[in-house]
Amino acid sequence: MSHSESAEEPLKVLLTGSTGYIGGRLLGLLEDNKYKIRCLARRPEYLDGRIGKETVVFKGDLLDTDSLLPAMEGVHTAYYLVHSMGTKGDFEEEDRQAARNFREAAEISGVSRIIYLGGLCSRDYSNSPHMRSRREVGEILRASSIQVLEFQASIIIGSGSLSFELVRSLVERLPVMILPRWVRTEAQPIALKDVLSYLAKAIDIEIDGDQIFEIGGRNVISYRGLMEEYAKQRGLRRLMIPVPVLSPRLSSLWLGLVTPVYARVGRKLIDSIRLPTVVQNSLANDTFGFNPAGVSDAIDDSLRNEDQEFAQTRWSDARSSSGLSGKLGGVKLGARLLDSRKIKVNVPPIQAFRPIRRIGGTTGWYFGNWLWRARGLIDLMVGGVGIRRGRRDPESLKLGDTVDWWRVIAYEPGEKILLEAEMKVPGRAWLEFVVEDSEEGGSVITQTAVFDPVGLPGMFYWYLLYPLHTLIFAGMIRAIAKQSQKI
Repeated sequence: MSHSESAEEPLKVLLTGSTGYIGGRLLGLLEDNKYKIRCLARRPEYLDGRIGKETVVFKGDLLDTDSLLPAMEGVHTAYYLVHSMGTKGDFEEEDRQAARNFREAAEISGVSRIIYLGGLCSRDYSNSPHMRSRREVGEILRASSIQVLEFQASIIIGSGSLSFELVRSLVERLPVMILPRWVRTEAQPIALKDVLSYLAKAIDIEIDGDQIFEIGGRNVISYRGLMEEYAKQRGLRRLMIPVPVLSPRLSSLWLGLVTPVYARVGRKLIDSIRLPTVVQNSLANDTFGFNPAGVSDAIDDSLRNEDQEFAQTRWSDARSSSGLSGKLGGVKLGARLLDSRKIKVNVPPIQAFRPIRRIGGTTGWYFGNWLWRARGLIDLMVGGVGIRRGRRDPESLKLGDTVDWWRVIAYEPGEKILLEAEMKVPGRAWLEFVVEDSEEGGSVITQTAVFDPVGLPGMFYWYLLYPLHTLIFAGMIRAIAKQSQKI
């Protein structure tokens, strides 16, 4: 009998890292399984709108033991899904202290099981601070009476994962790639959905004592092999030239220039990806009873599901690329580039949404209409649709409607419109409008332009037109706000 079946009420489960990549994806899965979920976050506001009605968020910091105790009270299983690789300070010491505090609070609170996601390495890792720290965290957690199930994962393939986005960015942006020695390192990549399955099933599975599970997918492959498979599925032709050397420092700076990975994170990452990550035993498969996906299926699944996740997401936390983000070119979301702006209006949401609902066609785009017409003419000249299609109806919209060179792919009346561009561009583009209630009264309009560049032409297109886009998008949201108050 499983833990949840033997209990009189659903198990209380504590999730750390719920604002991060793995934790954020795991949260919804656990909520669907009807556990009583508690999330621990340094900034609880980051979880606004992302949690179910029954999930409770506690404010806490792993570097402060006392702040952990309220969240752990009555908890059966606690997930440890955090690490400090992106910090500016001594991340190894921070990881060490955080693990000790977590273990101490769990012991005080009577937690029965800790589930920890670490890193896989099939060879000496003493020269990799990142891998060394991940292993040390597992050892610290196990130095207690609490049962610890540790999953040591190879490269995780999923839209948004650090290693996968590194591969994606290199392949998308570089038609010719100089490949340093570390791209030949063997790995056993695992699909994100399989990682989540292992983590979710670990709550109920009956196991005695501590266990370490090495998890990977069906195939052993190098980073070069990953790049070649990604290029194949994206229909990109890439010339790859291997070289015998490229130091970790030079590699990290190179990654900082051509991928979303910051140089300091890239250096720590390369220290670990130079090491093989191949599963050495079948304990995980034997215990959990399912076979993970292969590399080809994992990449295909990531790319196929990405657009669905994108259409369902609200980018309300993104910063304006005109200055609030502090980064030229806007916020990076994986390989995508965002320009997101917010403005408050003193009218109810239904009224704030009206000018947005009428956008395009004979109404125009509220700002720089001659620029929109000029861009439409250029699109026609290169074989695109231009803006001649207009709209089906000047007042109403429905899914699938055309709006000049855009098509409506998501529509929630009074709340949200997501348009996908059908013009000729070196990539894909979307424009989203979301209207929400403001806590101070009135409404908040969020306007987000998103561009998914293909190769260097796509990057050149974005940065070349960025000053003009900044002018147009800033003027458009101000004009929409002004128009909403006239209706």
